[in-house]
Amino acid sequence: MKFFAFHLMPYRHLDFEVADTYRSYWVVLPNKHYDPKQGARLYQEYIDQLVFAAKVGFDGICVNEHHQTAYGLMPAPNLIAATLIDRTRGMDVKIAVIGRALPIVSNPLTIAEEFAMLDNLSEGRLICGFVRGIGCEYHASGVNPIYSHERFHEAHDLITRAWTEEGPFAFEGEHYSFNYVNNWPRCVQAPHPPIWIPSQGSGETIEWAAAPERKYPVIMAFSPTESVIRFHEAYRKQAESFGYQISGDQLGWSSPTYVAETDEIAEREAAQHLEALFNHFFHITPELMFPPGYTSIRSLQAMLAARKGLAAERVTFQSLLQRGNCIVGGPATVRDRIAAVHAKTGFRIMVPMTQFGTLPDELVKKSTQIFAEEVAPHLRSL
Repeated sequence: MKFFAFHLMPYRHLDFEVADTYRSYWVVLPNKHYDPKQGARLYQEYIDQLVFAAKVGFDGICVNEHHQTAYGLMPAPNLIAATLIDRTRGMDVKIAVIGRALPIVSNPLTIAEEFAMLDNLSEGRLICGFVRGIGCEYHASGVNPIYSHERFHEAHDLITRAWTEEGPFAFEGEHYSFNYVNNWPRCVQAPHPPIWIPSQGSGETIEWAAAPERKYPVIMAFSPTESVIRFHEAYRKQAESFGYQISGDQLGWSSPTYVAETDEIAEREAAQHLEALFNHFFHITPELMFPPGYTSIRSLQAMLAARKGLAAERVTFQSLLQRGNCIVGGPATVRDRIAAVHAKTGFRIMVPMTQFGTLPDELVKKSTQIFAEEVAPHLRSL
């Protein structure tokens, strides 16, 4: 099993009492509530936390993309990735950008070029993550969500061809057309950097990622334990329908994770910060989260099931812990939680969210170090 520290980079200095008066922390929350001086310090703090995770032994460090929200301050995750590449030079650690939203860009070739640059700058340490982007991103970008799937697949095909085919060549699609596709630079990794697909339970995502020509790892995020197990099993069955047996390297689990000396200490230190994540930063009204045409009825049902219990006006730390929306405890408890899911699904990619909500720097680094020293070494052989 391998371990990748994941960060959303939230604006944790937000005044929740004021922000709660708006209908969402996404798109409609006025940016007057962002203090650039505080934000500038947060970027340095968060980058330091990811570099710290690399130094204490995580296999990779991960960033992602969101727009017009206090939930995550990375509208351009490639910029953060470039900084992390430089700060981790000489380390055997992967840099994973596991959330580039393909359908909301007007020119996917820029992503092909940027990722090829990052792969060169890191000398082959890059992992790419492709997503459609949650519904809010379509309000932020002005892209019609009806074409989300079409644009995602077409952009993916264009990017992978740009990485693997000798140019120049022409590309003519329904949404993107280019007379010249001729990527400079080319990727260091052959045929291209690994591609991961984060998901919240979409059936279409499983079917597409599991196709024999792709076999992309799918990372289940922000879901109760039972949903993670069910999702992994659905991927396994999909692979079998394609005529092959799945590898544990195709299955991943991402969850807010906090480790302390004992269960009692961990719960006391993490509770309010997890409640801030789920009760505040996750506050999204249905019309922003699921704009018309964004997803099929089948996938909508799956995603709502994965978010079961999170639609309540307020959730408690204990309810989150009981459903398995987070992993919190002493080292033995956290090891047992991860090992129990592995025993049922065989997944081999663990992506702990080492900072969440309002969790301060000293607690992030404390938990990260304990995880690296007292959790990961016991589970690597799984």
